[in-house]
Amino acid sequence: MSRRLLVALKFVVFPACMVPLGVLVYQGFTNTLGPDPVATITHATGFWTLYFLLISLAITPVRRLSSRLVWLIRFRRMLGLFAFFYATLHLTTYVWLFSGFDAHEMAHDIGKRPFITMGMLGYACLFALAATSTAWSIRKLGGRRWTMLHRLAYVAAAAGVIHYWWIVKTGVRTPWKVTVVLAVLLLARAVWSAKETLRKRKVAVAA
Repeated sequence: MSRRLLVALKFVVFPACMVPLGVLVYQGFTNTLGPDPVATITHATGFWTLYFLLISLAITPVRRLSSRLVWLIRFRRMLGLFAFFYATLHLTTYVWLFSGFDAHEMAHDIGKRPFITMGMLGYACLFALAATSTAWSIRKLGGRRWTMLHRLAYVAAAAGVIHYWWIVKTGVRTPWKVTVVLAVLLLARAVWSAKETLRKRKVAVAA
């Protein structure tokens, strides 16, 4: 893909990623957020955090399917940062609209509701990833350490899926779709790692 076309595509993808937020803002101004606006905002930002995170994780295995898809890697950072962006909105909704910046109440909630603890773990991972997403961070940490650190994306995704399962009522199975997607991505990574290990062993034996 040419550089010009790639830049043009980025100008399409970026505003597309802002659409979920635009929908929430529109619903807020038109008073169509439903009977519980805070819950609507919380659920929407949580869903899109998971969606963007899983899409960003899917880029690497999809890219490996064909050399023609190498250009996809250019969008992984953008999508990962949008996952962090919506996670921040999700957390802000809890801290501001649910808890009213009451530290005592939040501490009580964290101890009482495990799904909040799991959500905080996922956010901490995303924060670390966003903070080290620059070229400067790669140079400072070194490629190997930076790559190992950014495997936290899988931890964040797993924490997000668990957070989703723990927050829904008993008997509700709506989180199964994101669970399957994450399982497939983890399996794809495991298969690729096994193939790479086998290839390196063969090279070492041949040498």
